[in-house]
Amino acid sequence: MKKTYSIFIIALVLYLSVINCTTAYAQVLGNSFYNSIPVEKAVNEVYLNSIQCKSLYNQDDNVLEVFSHNTQKLYITEADIQLMAKLVYAESIGEPYEGKVAVASVVLNRTINPKFPNTIKDVILQKNAFSCVKNGDIKATPNQACYDAVYDAIKGADPTNEALFFYNPSTATCAWMHQTEKQDMTTIGHHTFFKIKS
Repeated sequence: MKKTYSIFIIALVLYLSVINCTTAYAQVLGNSFYNSIPVEKAVNEVYLNSIQCKSLYNQDDNVLEVFSHNTQKLYITEADIQLMAKLVYAESIGEPYEGKVAVASVVLNRTINPKFPNTIKDVILQKNAFSCVKNGDIKATPNQACYDAVYDAIKGADPTNEALFFYNPSTATCAWMHQTEKQDMTTIGHHTFFKIKS
C-alpha cells in the first residue's frame, strides 16, 4: 500500500510540474498589430495586464479598465482616465451628466477608429482636436461626475450613437464645424455630436 501511495504521489508531482511548465500565450490586441507573448500558465491576470500595457504604451502604468467594442479592445491606464476626466471637465462645464458621458464616448470612439490615433493620450493631444488642450496640457481639476462619466463611457454607455465629433453650434468659431456635412447628429445639452457624412 505504501509503495502504491508513493508511486501515486510521485506521479502527481511530475504531472503538476509538467502542467506548470507548459507555455501559454497571451495575445495583445491593438488596432494594427497582434503580439504573442510567452508566459507561464500559472501567471495571474494582473501580470498579463501589465505585459499588455507595456506592449501597447511602452510605459509601466497598470491597466485599470478594458474598453471592448466589437472585436477591438482598448487597455486603459490610470493616466488615460485622469486625462479623459480633465478633458470631460474642460469640454463639458455646465453640461448635463449625459453630455459628460458623451464627451468621453467621443474620445473612445476616436481611439478605436482607424482614422485617428490609437491611444487615448494621442487622441486627446492631437493638434486642434479639442479647444481646451493648450501646449499639450489641459488646465482643469475634474470633479467626481467627470470620473463617473469616463467610467460609464468605458463600460459602454454611449449616448452619441458612436459620434466622432462634437461642437457647440452657438459658440464654435471653427468654420469647418459649421460647414461640414453631418450624419447621425445628436444634441445633448449645448453640444451637437455627429459623424462626418461619407
